Amino acid sequence: QAQVIESGGGLVQAGGSLRLSCTVSGRSVSTYNMGWSRQAPGKERESVATITWNGRITYLADSVKGRFTISRLTAKPTAYLQMDSLKPEDTAVYYCNDGPTWGQGTQVTVSS
Repeated sequence: QAQVIESGGGLVQAGGSLRLSCTVSGRSVSTYNMGWSRQAPGKERESVATITWNGRITYLADSVKGRFTISRLTAKPTAYLQMDSLKPEDTAVYYCNDGPTWGQGTQVTVSS
């Protein structure tokens, strides 16, 4: 059974950077779209970015444009979210999905 695993979260000061990684155990190939979403305390989960199996970015939230970049290995269940110029409002649990399969999330905390 495939399992999505996120890593790379942590505590960073405002203006700093983090790179989140997403891998899928039990799956060596993926033609699914992959994506990153986030959920801040007391708020609904929101999509941050999505990317097709061959690297075409299909969505990037307005709130992160110019600061975040999504990438992946072509046809592989591995994706990244490069987050630069982080703001306190980026604080959330970040989730990765490989098609219908979701991970447990990784915490990102941005201090002011």
